[in-house]
Amino acid sequence: MGKRPLPLLVRLRGAIQAAAALLTNIHLPNFLSGRLYQGNGKRVCVPGLNCYSCPGAAGACPIGAFQAVVGSSGFRFCYYITGLLILLGVLLGRFICGFLCPFGWLQELLHHIPSPKLSSERLKPLRYLKYAVLLVMVVLLPTVLVNELGMGDPIFCKYLCPQGILEGAIPLALVNTGIRSALGALFTWKAAVLAAVILLSVLFWRPFCKWLCPLGAFYALFNRVSLFQMQVNSHRCVSCGKCANVCPMDVDITQNANHAECIRCGRCIKSCPTEAICYRYGFGNEKTKENS
Repeated sequence: MGKRPLPLLVRLRGAIQAAAALLTNIHLPNFLSGRLYQGNGKRVCVPGLNCYSCPGAAGACPIGAFQAVVGSSGFRFCYYITGLLILLGVLLGRFICGFLCPFGWLQELLHHIPSPKLSSERLKPLRYLKYAVLLVMVVLLPTVLVNELGMGDPIFCKYLCPQGILEGAIPLALVNTGIRSALGALFTWKAAVLAAVILLSVLFWRPFCKWLCPLGAFYALFNRVSLFQMQVNSHRCVSCGKCANVCPMDVDITQNANHAECIRCGRCIKSCPTEAICYRYGFGNEKTKENS
């Protein structure tokens, strides 16, 4: 009996990532004019990390929007964003990171650049940094550092997010002399952060996602309970270790099918010689006990 074809999601993952990046930044002519889309779409947050100030952006970044209003009890918008993120986390978990995030896709493209590739297996403790970034830079500091209108200071977007300068500051500065003349030390710092992430992305697979992304940290909290999950058939699994060897997020799916770091990329499904791993949508146990 021949091997079953790979799931459509696995086969089309690259195309899905490209389509998600395009739809998230659909207003392409704005890159030439240096204008920002400010229509009703900006009232809705996109699922992945994507800068509000990108000329092509079709929606708001959930992290940036949350930081702007988290410090004010008068802004119901904060509850809307929090509720939306929780809903996305419950429905999809870190599937969003693996399929729908433009910056995650960019890091993967950069990793294809020919160079020595380094393993992050021994750097696993760094994965906890993103939870500190989420707690301190996204929640605590914007809650405390607010202006007279109750708007929080977007600490993460302002000082750490490389997507902001890549999608926002650089494209706008290229076509707007006023913005170019106003660039200063903060731009230099953010450009250095972006350069570091680009270099690390060539050497490591998705370093920003693994170590620093607060949005990934938030979705990771829901991986175990999300409706979209990975499933391992314990009867079919022969403990060959191939899935763990190919996992770019350093996860052994046979030990924890819905580990917080798993982005559902499907490489383990491709590598499994006995077809013991599959996607599952709905509620149930991590490991199936049924033969199939």
